Amino acid sequence: MTFNDIFKSSFLQNITEFSVVDTIIGMAFALAIGLFIFVVYKKTFAGVMYSSGFAMALVGLALVTTLVIMAVTSNVVLSLGMVGALSIVRFRAAIKEPLEIVYLFWSIAAGIVIGAGMLPLAVIGSALIGCILFLFSNRNIHEKPYILILNCSDEKAEIQAMELAKAEVARFVVKAKTVNASGIELTAEIRMKSGETDFVNRLNGIAGVNGATLVSYNGEYMS
Repeated sequence: MTFNDIFKSSFLQNITEFSVVDTIIGMAFALAIGLFIFVVYKKTFAGVMYSSGFAMALVGLALVTTLVIMAVTSNVVLSLGMVGALSIVRFRAAIKEPLEIVYLFWSIAAGIVIGAGMLPLAVIGSALIGCILFLFSNRNIHEKPYILILNCSDEKAEIQAMELAKAEVARFVVKAKTVNASGIELTAEIRMKSGETDFVNRLNGIAGVNGATLVSYNGEYMS
C-alpha cells in the first residue's frame, strides 16, 4: 500500500461525507439563536457592569459548538479524538453573576442541539428559555436588601440617625457596630419602602453624623 492509498482512504473519503448545504444551514441557525441569546442577555442584564465581550462570546460559543458537534457526529473516530483533545483544554474566565452560567450553558446546549440536526428543538427550546428569562428578569420577587453604613461621632448622633432611618425604611436590622476613638460605625440591613434614597441625605445632615453610605448587595453604590 502506497502513501497515496493511505491518504486517500483516511482523508478524502471523510471529505466526501461533508455536506456544504447542511453546514450552512446549521451555522445560520446557530448564528440566529446566538444573536437571540445575545439580545436576551443584554435586555435582562442586571449586574454592576455590562460586558460586551461576554455577550459576543455567547454568539461565538454557539457557532463553535455547532461546528464541533457537526464534525463529531459525522465520524466516530473523529469524535473520540475530539474528546481527547478537548479534555486538555482549561478555561479561566471569572463569572461575575450567577445568571451568566445559565447563558453559557444555554449557548453550548443550543450549539449541541443544532449540530446534532435537531433544529426545531433548538428553536422551540431557545424561545421558551428566552421568554422565561424575560418574564422573571424584571420582576421583583421580594424587596431588595441594602446595607446602611453610618459613621457617628457620639452616641447622641447614633440614636438620632437610627430613629430617622427606622421611620423611613420598612425594615432596620443592626448587623455590626464598631466603636473606637474616632467614633461609632454602625452597619444595618434595611428594606426600603420605595426606591427613594433622599433619607440618606437627611441622615448625613444630622449633627454628629460624619457619613452615611447606602450599598446594595450586588455591589452598586447608591449614596
